[in-house]
Amino acid sequence: MDIRNLKGSIVALITPFQEDGSVDFAKLKELVEWHVASKTDAILTLGTTGESSTMTHEEDDAVLRCVIEAAAGRVPVIAGTGSNSTQTMLEKSLRAQELGADGLLIITPYYNKANAEGIYRHFVTVADAVKIPCILYNVPGRTGCSISVENVERLSKHPNICGIKEASGDMSYAMKIAHCIGPDFALWCGNDDITLPLLSIGGSGVISVWANIMPEACHNMVMDYLEGRQTQAVATAVKYLDLMNGLFMEVNPIPVKTALNMMGKGAGTFRLPLCGMSEAHLVQLRGLLEKAGLLG
Repeated sequence: MDIRNLKGSIVALITPFQEDGSVDFAKLKELVEWHVASKTDAILTLGTTGESSTMTHEEDDAVLRCVIEAAAGRVPVIAGTGSNSTQTMLEKSLRAQELGADGLLIITPYYNKANAEGIYRHFVTVADAVKIPCILYNVPGRTGCSISVENVERLSKHPNICGIKEASGDMSYAMKIAHCIGPDFALWCGNDDITLPLLSIGGSGVISVWANIMPEACHNMVMDYLEGRQTQAVATAVKYLDLMNGLFMEVNPIPVKTALNMMGKGAGTFRLPLCGMSEAHLVQLRGLLEKAGLLG
């Protein structure tokens, strides 16, 4: 499926685990069905929220295959194939393409960071080699480095790079790259709490953590804004802002998986170094979910 002209809500899907730490494929299929039924516009699997950093390449393949089969062509499936090793990211990207992913989310080289030219070559190496569209991922809070404005300008011209997930939370940076937006390059919000501000400068939608627990509300908020119902979109954003922020009271995806468990969705456990929330945060999260009408 074509992701180049996609708009709306892309869920950054969690990976459900069983108590022994193995992937719960039955629950994963259930989650995909729920998202398709709830108007989610595309599914991103194997991202940060999917805990892919703790998974083997074989598990990555199995999860991606499961999501693609469950989606069955009803919504696009995007695979997170990032690595701080360019060669590894290339191999993972080619494998995801082979398995049938509709697009790729590729991240800056965390830990080793690299200079601006190295970051440029990191992305171009993959974009030159694959035949499916790539979305850049800028999340300096996770990676310790950012894609420079100049590199966004250069990369936006690549025929196989179709957009950027902007998750710095820096609206000044977003404004500086907004001129790159066009028919062949989309801006995707990577922070739920500022989705509407990014839409206001030409964004196509959000790659969302919040959509894991409120997929239809997230889709409706984005489409309300894009289709001219801004008052309704703002009302939704304001109503659920505390919940969106609450999903980051501890490191993602701990709160959102905990929320899904509270909702009876069976997200399961975590893989170390992630672990359960503190008691105080559990109480806060439960209160936010109750306020949003998601429990009981």
